[in-house]
Amino acid sequence: MSTVFTLWKRGLKAFIRNRTGLIFSLIFPFFFVYVFGAIFKSDYIQNPIAYMLSGVIITTVFESSLNLASSTVDDMVSGFMKEILVSPVRRIAVAMGQLLAATTVATLQGILILVIGLFIGIRFTTWTTPLFILIAMVSVGLVFSGVGLFLATKVRSGQTFQIVKTAVTMPLTFISGAYIPLSMLPDTLRYIAYINPMTYATAFFRMIVLEKTDLTTAELVKEGLAIDINGFIVTPFMSFVIIVLIGLVFLLLSTYSFIKTDFSRLNRSSSDASALWG
Repeated sequence: MSTVFTLWKRGLKAFIRNRTGLIFSLIFPFFFVYVFGAIFKSDYIQNPIAYMLSGVIITTVFESSLNLASSTVDDMVSGFMKEILVSPVRRIAVAMGQLLAATTVATLQGILILVIGLFIGIRFTTWTTPLFILIAMVSVGLVFSGVGLFLATKVRSGQTFQIVKTAVTMPLTFISGAYIPLSMLPDTLRYIAYINPMTYATAFFRMIVLEKTDLTTAELVKEGLAIDINGFIVTPFMSFVIIVLIGLVFLLLSTYSFIKTDFSRLNRSSSDASALWG
């Protein structure tokens, strides 16, 4: 347990000390809110700012969670991972510490954007809404932290990882309904969105933020909070179940892969490190 706590605290300290990264992580999302909020206005969206912010918040949580892979690859490059694994600690404790640190950082970033959003358009009518939002952010953060850790154990080069990360995050965020409503996507991209985990995370999270839990299924579909797949309606609660199942799969895969990975055979050069963080 002390190993888990130590790695969790280390990840949290790194987040707090990176003030430049923190500032940009707060400013950049509101650029998307301004641009897409002004373009994609619709009669059925009562609060466009809150609608866009909900997508931006969950996207930020997603991307921050995947950054676990960045820190893990960097630990491999620096030799930190090898040093900690030669000590008498269980690998599963190291994996749990990494996962919890990434989940905490991702959730904190989401909370910071949400707090700012309270001043520019997000409104809550019940005290339970922030609680459900927190649970949703922690859940999504943990799910995609598992994805990030799994990627970190499979990628053998810092340069390759950058390419893989971009190839994963860009399509998943833009074809998820977070920025552009699914109804506005071409048919081909819409079918791709149906197999995108972020599509379901966005729909569920947006329903909570907008407090639309009392809407009928037809109204949820109309507002883009439920997903109509050729007549089969995926409700927001079904979306949450899908995310949980995906999370369980990747948490098991990432933990198993982390335990089985031979870090002593990973040879990453300093050029990889500079390419990763440069």
